[in-house]
Amino acid sequence: MADLYSKLGVKKGADEAEIKKAYRKLAKELHPDRNTDNPKATERFADVTSAYDLLSDRDKRAQYDRGEIDEQGNPRGPFGFGGRGGGGGFRPGAGPGGGGSEFGADAADFGDIFEGIFGRSRGGPGGGARRPGGFGGFGTQGGGMPTKGADANYRLAVPFEDAAALKPQRITLSSGKTIDVKLPNGVETGTQMRLGGQGEPGPGGNGDAIITVEVRPHRFYTRDGDDVRLDLPIALDEAVAGAKVKVPTVDGAVMLGIPKGSGSGKTLRLKGKGFHRKDGSRGDQLVTVMIDIPADDSELEAFVEKWSAKGQRNPRANLGV
Repeated sequence: MADLYSKLGVKKGADEAEIKKAYRKLAKELHPDRNTDNPKATERFADVTSAYDLLSDRDKRAQYDRGEIDEQGNPRGPFGFGGRGGGGGFRPGAGPGGGGSEFGADAADFGDIFEGIFGRSRGGPGGGARRPGGFGGFGTQGGGMPTKGADANYRLAVPFEDAAALKPQRITLSSGKTIDVKLPNGVETGTQMRLGGQGEPGPGGNGDAIITVEVRPHRFYTRDGDDVRLDLPIALDEAVAGAKVKVPTVDGAVMLGIPKGSGSGKTLRLKGKGFHRKDGSRGDQLVTVMIDIPADDSELEAFVEKWSAKGQRNPRANLGV
């Protein structure tokens, strides 16, 4: 039988990082999901996983290197389970009256012995717990089922407009696979999405990919709950006489009517041009008009002087000044 190091293609003195790197490479190549028509690959996948499971445990690796346990994690001698010495081993039918069974010598508690050899529990390559006193092989969870691989974490930076409009985003996984993900309703910075089976490989199947969203800030939009706010510059004549002007939205430009006599600070509403809520409805875009006055316009200055000479109302009268 090949030793555990040769199964992973590493030397006996390999460090933990080399062993992990070798295992991950083989696990990706041999995973059952990629070799549905190749049973030998599936068998070898189980074999290398078993090897990694033991060698990644520092205590068990030391016991294996000293020859105290075999490739399956079973003890070699002196306990008599297939080892070289049989004294003190388990003997069926050796109890009083020929029935039952007994342990030889000091009738030691084998549960305690195995816990001393194997440890009470340890996370396998996928981070799951193993049964106390387990016999190596696949990493297992408390119920004895093979553990899944570890989850893989990703951070996805999403453009502001894409987040509001829920445009699909492309992401490349550590495996090199590129996929398009659909953003959920109510998406915001910190939203997490789980992609089943897209994480690290393990004996019980792949873990998941956990994607955390970060919505990028925008140069002129701001988010207000589910609404989008925009300060819109307009010309003086557009404010005085009213006009139809083109306005950018997260879904593309639209025409917006500026009412006659609009002053800076007036807010207009574009329905359904905000972020998607969790129930599927959408917020609005709130457009605040800002009158843009050109500097050093002599013609405009002359008009204002003539207009002011006629007398004008006090726009601050309501403030008591």
